[in-house]
Amino acid sequence: MLTLTHRYRIYPDSAQEQQLIEWMEICRGAFNYALREIKDWCDSRKCPIDRCSLEKEYIISSELKFPGEIQQLNNLPKAKKEFPKLSEVPSQVRPHAIKQLHRGWEYFQERGFGFPRFKKYGQFKSLLFPQFKENPVTNLHIKLPKIGAIPINLHRR
Repeated sequence: MLTLTHRYRIYPDSAQEQQLIEWMEICRGAFNYALREIKDWCDSRKCPIDRCSLEKEYIISSELKFPGEIQQLNNLPKAKKEFPKLSEVPSQVRPHAIKQLHRGWEYFQERGFGFPRFKKYGQFKSLLFPQFKENPVTNLHIKLPKIGAIPINLHRR
């Protein structure tokens, strides 16, 4: 199977730019929510057995498995019912936030430092559109789902 990856510098108009910023913020929320699940799971496993903390306790069932990438990706469709804004983002773009988090988690596991951090407003800076039915690039535009044609600077055909 041949896989081609291209990055494009886009030049959206103000409405398209606002839409993309809103999508990035929704993805940032999904990233932070998934990271909170991981942090809560980790913190629930740190409690000393012989005493309780005076500040806080994370009480999570010991049978609960680590919230892995597959589990969190499978929970995204269910989360749309609880968080309706998730349905505004194309279904292929949403999982990118969870995958990005777990890539950071894997780097943390390998190195032993650099626990993934929560993203603040404006820190989620990219969206990934993994596949299209047909070539989205026409002349000097790229056609994105739910947004339409956006001008690009095409250096190579």
